[in-house]
Amino acid sequence: MTPVPVKPAVPFSALEAIDIRVGTIEAVEEVPKSDKLLRLTVGFGDHRRRILAGMKQERANPAELVGRQALFVVNLEPRRMMGELSEGMLFDLGYADGQAPALAVPERPIPDGTRAG
Repeated sequence: MTPVPVKPAVPFSALEAIDIRVGTIEAVEEVPKSDKLLRLTVGFGDHRRRILAGMKQERANPAELVGRQALFVVNLEPRRMMGELSEGMLFDLGYADGQAPALAVPERPIPDGTRAG
């Protein structure tokens, strides 16, 4: 793979505006009538969120994600997809470059809700 060019520089404040946190995937369910979406229930220590992720076709057994920690963007405006509300975004690696996506995960278990950065 040849990496694509780096995007233009942004001010540091743009990065500080994004809230990325560790969460544990507690449940994975299919979204009815969707070929791509999975509904993740994610624990962030003091609360849970429903996060929709377009990864149904990328995983032979999506249930294997249950119990895994990953990084999530938690301060995006809620977004409706297929009639359901998503309260964040899974941070994954590779999809934009045509690679089989991989979860962005902490190197060791860390408390849910811990911020990146």
